[in-house]
Amino acid sequence: MKEQTPMGMNRTGMQMSPFDANAMTGTPASMTPATPGDDSALAEIRSAYIAESDPIGSVPVPGTVRGALTTGVSMLTGDQPQLLLDKLGERLAFERTGTRLYDALITKFETMQDQSTSMTLADLQKIRQDEARHFAIVADAIQTLGGDPTSQTPCADLVGVESMGLMQVVTDPRTTIAQSLHAILVAEMTDNAGWELLIALAEDQNQNSLITDFSVALDEERVHLQQVQAWFQEATIGEVISNGALIDDIGDANPSQLH
Repeated sequence: MKEQTPMGMNRTGMQMSPFDANAMTGTPASMTPATPGDDSALAEIRSAYIAESDPIGSVPVPGTVRGALTTGVSMLTGDQPQLLLDKLGERLAFERTGTRLYDALITKFETMQDQSTSMTLADLQKIRQDEARHFAIVADAIQTLGGDPTSQTPCADLVGVESMGLMQVVTDPRTTIAQSLHAILVAEMTDNAGWELLIALAEDQNQNSLITDFSVALDEERVHLQQVQAWFQEATIGEVISNGALIDDIGDANPSQLH
């Protein structure tokens, strides 16, 4: 029953109160603004905040002599090691979140004993292990460049905020497997784009030693994306079939049983 999308007492739409619909679409005199205006004042305030604000954060100065030398040499040759370190911090944060997303999905999958997709526990555990290994790859890359993988860069902070909604979806006990897979799909699409950008930055910064491991990670993430897309489609179609069967059962039932 958990996997079905039920028809129920959803009262959020105007059609649930047709007698009040006209009044809702009109503007009561009591709500008419006393003075003319628009949202330009709000836009001006936002513009002022944007113009005066500081950045979200900064990329930390290397805390080791080796790191300072590596960064200094890169900057002297015209590279921007801080940009690469920032995006590495982003991937590190996202791969950590990806690992936790799959931990949550595994728990839900085991609990619900879902059979609507070809997805298996072994599949989920394999992807979870890949995400954890990708985290380690990025951490090693940061250390190779003389950075500190425990620091939170601006882009790491950003993706932490972005991914909170995805985590909330998968850990919500009310969401179905299909709904959880939709959140995972968003994460996997973002992950693929992130690795592609990271490889491009490594090439631009002449960090060719990092590209091999990054390319392996990207290939694995592409497989993850294909798998999740297929599972999401299967789960969604499975819900449609399940709902159709339920409607047929209700239609075939004895009216005396429908109480």
